[in-house]
Amino acid sequence: MYRKTLLASAVLTALVSPLHAAEQDQSIERIQVTGSHIKRTDMEGPSPVLYIDASQIANSGARDLGELLKKLPVSGAGSFTPQGNDSDSTANGAAGVSLRGLGADSTLVLLNGRRIAVNAFAQGIDTAFVDINSIPVSAIARIDILKDGASAIYGSDAIAGVVNIILKEDFEGTEINASIGDTKDGGGAEKSASLLWGHGDEKAHTTVILDYFKRDETFYSDRDYSKNANQSSRGGSDLRSSSGNPGSYIPATIGSDGSITPKSDIYNWQADANCPADDDIGTYCLFNYAPWMTMNPATERMGLILNHRQQLTDSISGFMEANVQHSRSDVHGAPSPSFGEFYITADNPLFTSGEAINPFPGEDLTMRRRTTEAGARHKQMESDNQRLVFGLDGQVAEIDWELSYTYSRSRNHEYGKTGFVQSTRLQEAINSGEFNPFSPTQDPDVIDDISVHTTRSGRSVTQAWDGQISGAAFALPGGDAQYALGVEYRKEEIEDNPDELFLRGEVFGTEATTAYGSRDQYSVYTEFSLPLIEKLEAQLAVRYEHYSDFGNNTSPKIGLQYRPTDSLMLRGSWGKAFRAPSLVQLGLGPTQESPGLIDTARCALTGADEDCQPQERTVELSGNPDLKPEKSDSYNLGIVWQPVDALELVLDYWNYDQKGLISTDTQYRLNQYNAGIAQSTFDVIREPSSGGVPGRIFRIVDQYQNLGGQKTDGIDLDSRYHLDTQYGAFQFSYLLTWVNSFKEIKADGTERDLAGKWRHPKWRWNASLDWTLNDWSATARVNYISKYDDDIDAGATGTVDSFTTLDTNVSYQGFKNLKLTLGANNLFDEEPPFSAADFMGYDTETHSSQGRFAYVKASYRF
Repeated sequence: MYRKTLLASAVLTALVSPLHAAEQDQSIERIQVTGSHIKRTDMEGPSPVLYIDASQIANSGARDLGELLKKLPVSGAGSFTPQGNDSDSTANGAAGVSLRGLGADSTLVLLNGRRIAVNAFAQGIDTAFVDINSIPVSAIARIDILKDGASAIYGSDAIAGVVNIILKEDFEGTEINASIGDTKDGGGAEKSASLLWGHGDEKAHTTVILDYFKRDETFYSDRDYSKNANQSSRGGSDLRSSSGNPGSYIPATIGSDGSITPKSDIYNWQADANCPADDDIGTYCLFNYAPWMTMNPATERMGLILNHRQQLTDSISGFMEANVQHSRSDVHGAPSPSFGEFYITADNPLFTSGEAINPFPGEDLTMRRRTTEAGARHKQMESDNQRLVFGLDGQVAEIDWELSYTYSRSRNHEYGKTGFVQSTRLQEAINSGEFNPFSPTQDPDVIDDISVHTTRSGRSVTQAWDGQISGAAFALPGGDAQYALGVEYRKEEIEDNPDELFLRGEVFGTEATTAYGSRDQYSVYTEFSLPLIEKLEAQLAVRYEHYSDFGNNTSPKIGLQYRPTDSLMLRGSWGKAFRAPSLVQLGLGPTQESPGLIDTARCALTGADEDCQPQERTVELSGNPDLKPEKSDSYNLGIVWQPVDALELVLDYWNYDQKGLISTDTQYRLNQYNAGIAQSTFDVIREPSSGGVPGRIFRIVDQYQNLGGQKTDGIDLDSRYHLDTQYGAFQFSYLLTWVNSFKEIKADGTERDLAGKWRHPKWRWNASLDWTLNDWSATARVNYISKYDDDIDAGATGTVDSFTTLDTNVSYQGFKNLKLTLGANNLFDEEPPFSAADFMGYDTETHSSQGRFAYVKASYRF
């Protein structure tokens, strides 16, 4: 580390010495804004940036960052919160943001302008993301959202844009905050508290923030619309699981190695004779897993943030940032299901003794059965995030310089508490007759013997050394050209380690991932701000990067801004961006998932629901060390108009073209495979064929590939108006995003426009009104998501209606040093619109199931 820091210092010193800085007007303060390494005299530049300050965050009523960012119109498909977490989720309790719907791994999240280690456990097996809920809202001074590609400025992952979270660092005094809140329909009660302390003078300043947050668990059974997986009464489908208790059986051939081959070419599955009539559909005994499952996990978080700045000499300052956050989440899922992994032979003691009756006399059997006797699957997740930044900055000969080191680590642990069953022990118990699959009750000692506690641990580390200089370069007709020049070295490591039972495949009916990887990355970048004439300024930037695992990448960017009048600015930007393959996508070990897939080969011949409706299929997925980076071209054209001081209107057109998208897209590859089109690193293993009909899918083998791409374009509108009256001050604001198109491009070049389709609404907007008068203040905010087509890939052909909610609060601060707030989110208790795509009856990624949430807050400052 010392050598690399020394090398960076030497390089920067060599660069600084020959440069000559022009005279600058020292009376005008220059600030650095997100989207540029060059300090400016105003916030607006060639690229569109949305600024959200601490007061707006407080007025939003959001208790964590995931909730806040997900409501923004610029947030799209791929944003997620802990809502919908269950025992099959791979990143329980975490939250990520996806700008423009291009994916959480295509949105770069920064903290005070520097990178954060990604979560050790990827979302959905492969999506690398920063857990934004690890940053408490009480510590945030401002959030800057750069709404165009920015790899030329910040490097990899900034395809869709950048979310830069700025922490409070100049706080003075002491402030104590506390709040409590609860939902109308039960579950999800919350409490939080924070302590802020800050003190300083002209030589030094220290800010300390302590934060605590707790939320109770919510189950799908807490909401009328999601308590039953059979959604047929609401116009949907019966989405109960085919693995129930009592179970379903079919004769099978049992190999000497224990392999199981159902005789589906001769027999059909048959439900257990004791299956309740409401659950018996003739082939399977169905299971309603909704009441067992978590809608929102129980969550508890606590953290400490320390920011310190020290004036060392007249021209040199030192700074330090230290963040520590501990989180815990608990989720519950339905009892473990089996889909033909176990067998019972014709000579089993249960049959020979008469304790059970073989529904297919003389045949060995396999089964679909859920081990409800072992209870619901309960996972507890713990995560620890640490981040430490040391740096120096200063000025020499009119040149600003900065050197820093960043260490960021995410450490995750997952504990399977109950409901997890070891397959080898269960099979042995069936063979001996100790476990009777045909009985509704089991010996508690046998259940204890087959039940196991599982563990999983992960670690993600990012270390970075960076140095930068900036200043005036040369004179132009419009003023002095400004430059920035920097170098960076970054090392990334990740581990995801399930226990031996997972690695040996002995914990059935659940999912786990295993991944290892590390890499080094070097980069050098430069940026120029060129005032070509008095009213026209250009931004030029380029960044060169070298990765140890896949090679080099160069990203350029060009921006222009023109001010024909003091009240009007025209701007535009174009750039190339990229996303390096995540370490998980490169180094994922064989991992099983159970997506809902349609078997197009059998559906065309049978027309049966089990073939034509999405069914859970076992997919064995692995990483691909030959992956290439995703690349993107994007441009933005905008107008900023401020006709009067109180009114500002911002209109931007944006366009992204992303290529080489890293994906599995198993349904697409299965469709191609079934159509006879060869698919590399892809295979389908089936049960025996019968009568010219392919056997049922037993297992699919898949691997990550650079498949196709996506294109999207649309318009953003940001308008703000301030009005002072005798009845108080009013602040109106309106944020809108309209998606014109969102094209999904397959590997064969075929396109599908998803705008207005599943999880891609064309319109999102927020309209808010803030009012203040003396000691009173109030906020009302309307959140709107337009309707869109249901998930046709899941066999849902209807429309998901629009969703409108109202958040409001009122505050009084007439007491000395005390501010009290009473508020409610989703004041009118709107239910999420119906979707037939999954058992819970609504789109968990797009809409909130929280319902009305009322809260009170108190803030005392001294």
